[in-house]
Amino acid sequence: MRTRIASVVAVTAAATLLPALTPAVAAPAPAPTRAKATAASAASAVGALAPYTRQKLRWAPCDPQAPAELECATLKVPLDYGDPAGRKLDLAISRAKATSPRDRRGVLLLNPGGPGGPGLDMPLWMGPQLPDAVKRTYDLIGFDPRGVGRSSPVTCGLTGDELHWQRPYKPASFDKDVRWARTVAEKCRARNGAVLPHLTTRNTARDMDVVRAVLGERKISYLGYSYGTYLGAVYTQLFPHRADRFVLDSAVDPARIWRGMIQVWAEGAEPAFTRWAGWTASRDATYRLGDTPGEVRAAFWKLVAHADRTPIELDGQRLTGDDIRAGARAYFFDPQAAAELVVTLRTAAEGGTPPSAPSRRTAPERPVPPSFAAAAGVKAAADVPADNMDASFWSVVCADTRAWPRDPERYRRDAVRDKAAYPLYGDIASHIKPCAFWPAGAEPATRVGNASGALILQNEWDSQTPLVSGQGLRRVMKGARMATVLGGQGHGVYGSGSCADATATAYLTTGRLPASDVKCRATPQQVRNEVRLPLPSPQGF
Repeated sequence: MRTRIASVVAVTAAATLLPALTPAVAAPAPAPTRAKATAASAASAVGALAPYTRQKLRWAPCDPQAPAELECATLKVPLDYGDPAGRKLDLAISRAKATSPRDRRGVLLLNPGGPGGPGLDMPLWMGPQLPDAVKRTYDLIGFDPRGVGRSSPVTCGLTGDELHWQRPYKPASFDKDVRWARTVAEKCRARNGAVLPHLTTRNTARDMDVVRAVLGERKISYLGYSYGTYLGAVYTQLFPHRADRFVLDSAVDPARIWRGMIQVWAEGAEPAFTRWAGWTASRDATYRLGDTPGEVRAAFWKLVAHADRTPIELDGQRLTGDDIRAGARAYFFDPQAAAELVVTLRTAAEGGTPPSAPSRRTAPERPVPPSFAAAAGVKAAADVPADNMDASFWSVVCADTRAWPRDPERYRRDAVRDKAAYPLYGDIASHIKPCAFWPAGAEPATRVGNASGALILQNEWDSQTPLVSGQGLRRVMKGARMATVLGGQGHGVYGSGSCADATATAYLTTGRLPASDVKCRATPQQVRNEVRLPLPSPQGF
């Protein structure tokens, strides 16, 4: 989050690709003809994709500075799966082999979130957090999704204010904000016009299946966080017979792709704010923000009003009330961090010398690295554009669905409405976005609804994918099970030492899902040592 506070080879395989590769016919053919046509189309799909699925990988060290156990390779995927003979994209993948060849089951693909999150070095920084039993069982496979990092990265040439997207609605600045959204979309189209419609989650899932085929695997297992849960869900929808053991951690609701997932931040922030006010009031001796929830809430809004009149200097930056709202809405899911932040801001507003703005706490055994590449010892490719994460985020979020409103006035009305309903973040969430002016994606959004077995993990208090979002994914994945950590805070469950870890490890190593959805409670120590994923995307799914 960028704020100014805190950031196929067989016919059966071709048949699974077929619905996405061939257009619908105008009228249904008689059954025998349909069967022959399907077989012919499947054979055609096999031939068209053979240059991709039969690639031979050349594994090599990712970088001279990188640990020897991490190998990298590059393969080709089609830009447009409807035209496999057309333009190709590079896809960078990595591998850390299973530590026990005898116990090896297959591959575990990893995705950190985003959209826009590079995952090439994920086997390294995630490896220490995974149990030995999992690392004995799987080769860990990282990859940069299409358009990201070393996988034919996109750029829109965005700089300065063009990167600032969390814009509050104000009548006086509405026309300026519309121009900003239009400018971002036009710059992205100018640089990547032929590519943009194909930078979608659906195509990234198809890329994953090419990776599966190239690796010689009949099925893949998967661990995806945040946006990675939606990517995993889309894979299970397109390739249900290729999905083995899927862990979907901190889940995105497919029904809310994508504007609704930004708006859910506003909806989720309000109960978190209420919880924070009660928590802080009971500790008035420490924070002096009020001894009733009402007084604590009033203290926060007084601070916001002050900053709107006179921006607050903190850590060399001038923060307005809108800046505070934009950043603090995520802090309220961690009551202690939020209380510390508000006290720090109040001290600065009163002319005192506050400590630096508090950072979110992380478990000592799992520090959040400043960047994936630096933490893993893998150098970032020099030719990855500076705005790649922003550009790839908007590319996916805007092209995944055709549900974005096109009329700027719709955004105005929604922002006014949602500011009243969700004062903390409602107008920022519903305000104009570049997707209003984005070229339509090549396909409509994927409708997720299947009986694939998967395990969904969710903290009760997650600011990026609130509990209601995880419950939305669970509703449409009928064969899945959900493990909820009651009292759990932060974004990212597996590997944090929570009560859900054992459930996830048992599933990955034995394939056994719980008989029904399960709930467990975070211990006080787990709450204190809450873990947040190092979210690479500035937007933070």
